[in-house]
Amino acid sequence: MRVVIAGGHGKIALRLARRLAGRGDTVLALIRNPEHAGDVRAAGAEPVVCDLERATAGEVAGRIAGADAVVFAAGAGPGSGAARKDTVDRAAAVLMADAAERAGVRPFVQISAMGVDTAPREDRGEAWAAYIRAKKEAEEDLRARDLDWLILRPGRLTDDPGTGRVTLAGPYVGHEAVTRDDVAAVTAALLHTPGVRHRVLELIGGDTPVEEAVATIGRE
Repeated sequence: MRVVIAGGHGKIALRLARRLAGRGDTVLALIRNPEHAGDVRAAGAEPVVCDLERATAGEVAGRIAGADAVVFAAGAGPGSGAARKDTVDRAAAVLMADAAERAGVRPFVQISAMGVDTAPREDRGEAWAAYIRAKKEAEEDLRARDLDWLILRPGRLTDDPGTGRVTLAGPYVGHEAVTRDDVAAVTAALLHTPGVRHRVLELIGGDTPVEEAVATIGRE
């Protein structure tokens, strides 16, 4: 497969690139900062400098033409304010989906977040509320499109080594943690399971091997 990853220098994205490249896939990683190109190449991906907060849908479509799938793994990240939660976690996701439609790339996996179906707690602050709102609106936009979309909502992310065992199901599975390694492993497996589309899936650590968990979803 030829896979485009938006947010290509992110922690999940780099792990995903390594897995896909290891399977023999070609990976294009969209990055905003040219200084991140070396890290992307080291992960086995081809860096493509493209600022999703400034580019047009037509420009992005030209960059991803010929791809077999898109993964939106971009995010404003910790420490960013409410404004960037909107421009990255919502607007850039919408832009990427627009570009995929224009380029004729139907499979589209969006890394989202748990909690988007409930109002955020007031004690989490303005930035958290903006983040949840942005993720919810990005999901709603994607679900309304004629793409082969798939939304993956991981639990609390950790940098612990992957376990290779998860709980993967439709909402809701709880709010436990999951390693970024395991999120990347599940995403890679889902990309290679074309029957799993038009689903919202939640992911936490668990007892089921990744390939078995994905295969079970594929049979549902």
